[in-house]
Amino acid sequence: MNKSRAVAVVGTFDSKGEEHLFLKNRIEGSGLRVLTVNVGTKEPIPFEVSYDLYSLMKKNGNLDDGNRDKAIQDMIREGIKLIKQLCRDGKIHGMISAGGGSGTHLCSSIMRALPLGIPKVMVSTVASKDMKHTVGTKDITMIHSVVDLLGVNSISGIILDKAAAAICGMTRSQWQPDTEKRRIALSFFGFITKSAEAVKRELERMDYEVIPFHANGTGGMAMEELASEGYFHGILDLATHELADALMDGYCSGIGPDRFEPTPGKKIPRLVTPGGLDCAVLEFTRRHIPEEHRDRKVFFYDFRSAIRLTLEESRVLAEQLSDKLNKDVSNVHVLVPTRGWSEADKESEPLYDPETNAYFVKIFKEKLDHRIRLEEVDMHINDPAFAQMAAHVMDQMVKERS
Repeated sequence: MNKSRAVAVVGTFDSKGEEHLFLKNRIEGSGLRVLTVNVGTKEPIPFEVSYDLYSLMKKNGNLDDGNRDKAIQDMIREGIKLIKQLCRDGKIHGMISAGGGSGTHLCSSIMRALPLGIPKVMVSTVASKDMKHTVGTKDITMIHSVVDLLGVNSISGIILDKAAAAICGMTRSQWQPDTEKRRIALSFFGFITKSAEAVKRELERMDYEVIPFHANGTGGMAMEELASEGYFHGILDLATHELADALMDGYCSGIGPDRFEPTPGKKIPRLVTPGGLDCAVLEFTRRHIPEEHRDRKVFFYDFRSAIRLTLEESRVLAEQLSDKLNKDVSNVHVLVPTRGWSEADKESEPLYDPETNAYFVKIFKEKLDHRIRLEEVDMHINDPAFAQMAAHVMDQMVKERS
């Protein structure tokens, strides 16, 4: 048994004390150490803990427990400080929590402060809902409690026991990646998969490690966040599609303000293509086309469909993307395939519209800083030759920064 590794059991022990004590006992029974952290905003708590943030913050006058919302925000702030310090000091190697709506919000906010790779398990009564804002860009494992958490019973005990086993297994795992290779972040989405696969093969042939990100909103933000932490030697933004969905409130929207922005304090080369900027992806099928989109070109996919963007929408996107790239002129290169930007945007396919693409390029070139290199190539984005060209341009950009 490995007693040197420890798990932080963090929770609102005033309301979920029995559940967290159960987690503590199961984890210790498996041979790992436990540090308990109370982030509840009321008294009392039913067992002795390693860190009682409630008592500490009350003593220091840092907790307004007369205002529930403010008390939770205060507790998140102090909880983040503590958990980050424990992680930096090597005192914890994983974190687990259990909670209802408020507890999930509070504890997952603290969890998100932990680095990638530190195990994070959240048992939640609301895990079957949309967890985008709960998980964010982090590797949090959500476990649905199925029943409400009001003590330990024959059903909740099964769930909590499996959650404890999960965090123990994760915490014991010590696989280490190959850190010798240079890493390239690659954004893509389904309509340009052929290109992404070919780019990946070519970069791997040149001895890079390629880290792919699904350009689905959260994926793009995760890529930017890891870039800011120094994970990558280059970014190949094959899919800029998230901008289109952000504009149209599509399936891959919600990218946040940092997408396509310069990485603070880092000089990371970024190769950009207009992958997927021909369309927005929305959740509807051919049986239920929204009235406002019935006059558009539509590519029916699965439970989602892609709509062709208009000239005006393309103008807005050209201005948005150029504004962002102009903030980092020394590190950006743009490749524009002139024969189409997705599998739906090519001859004989529903979204093919070279005139609208050309209008985007015209506005984009007018707005783009002249110091940024832009190349137009007579290819489709999914052509093998385009993928090979993109990989070699990325390679050259990385070598120029070495």
